[in-house]
Amino acid sequence: MFEGFSLETVDVGLGPLRVRIGGEGPAVLLLHGHPRTHLTWSKVADLLSPDYTVVCPDLPGFGRSYQPVDAADSKNSSKRAKAEALVELMRRLEHENFVVVGHDRGSLTAFRMAMDHPDCVRKLVVADGIPIIEHLERANWQFARDWYHWFFFAQPAKPERAILADPLAWYDKLSPALMGRLAYDDLIEVIHDPHVIHGMIEDYRAGLSVDHLHDRADRDAGRKVTCPMLCLWSLRDDMEQIYGDPVAIWRNWADDVCGFGIDSGHHVAEENPEALSAAIREFLEADGA
Repeated sequence: MFEGFSLETVDVGLGPLRVRIGGEGPAVLLLHGHPRTHLTWSKVADLLSPDYTVVCPDLPGFGRSYQPVDAADSKNSSKRAKAEALVELMRRLEHENFVVVGHDRGSLTAFRMAMDHPDCVRKLVVADGIPIIEHLERANWQFARDWYHWFFFAQPAKPERAILADPLAWYDKLSPALMGRLAYDDLIEVIHDPHVIHGMIEDYRAGLSVDHLHDRADRDAGRKVTCPMLCLWSLRDDMEQIYGDPVAIWRNWADDVCGFGIDSGHHVAEENPEALSAAIREFLEADGA
């Protein structure tokens, strides 16, 4: 895992980010989802690193990165705040512009980076995600049944108590065979940490407090992602079943978007890293990274 990569701690002003860095060439930033850490990207990182400088951080609030300071509206855990921290990370690593790839919750931060920092993001890849406001405005009984955790996690205190009562019962689909032993052991450790559980839940609270307002403001102002964008989704997940064609949704938010589904369950970086890496490579090589 992460052959030839270094494990570093980089202070971005608000606090330290745990990050793995390896490879050479144009910079690609990989952002994980819930409840993963950067280790979910190990196979993808190894496949990309011969031709790209790959940067894999734990998101703020996740893993062993800093915990944002609590605020009444969870604004310090907003995707805007995380995007600013990660742009600062790339600056400190001397990458003034880069490609960003995000999965699940990481896709929301990746989208916000491209929206708020168009001079920094050359290309955007989003996997298993659409803008938060699109999730909320399209929520129906299927969303309430299958994605109920969005609304449960928005409640004060109760989600942390429920998860910490038995983290392995809550996250009951973790598998060392799928994730790799290093990633599994790392995740088992962090999901037993009350501070990390709180940070991950705050990410959801921010979604229902301020993140959707940022999306609405962009939409009302007619702002769109201006860099080329690739939208991917896992065919054995439920993105299409609930929302229809994700590319059609993203065309309301980006000037230049293409996309397709990948044969995988939700954790595509672990379940089908070859197909995901190939999709990323093909997109980056089109007209140059």
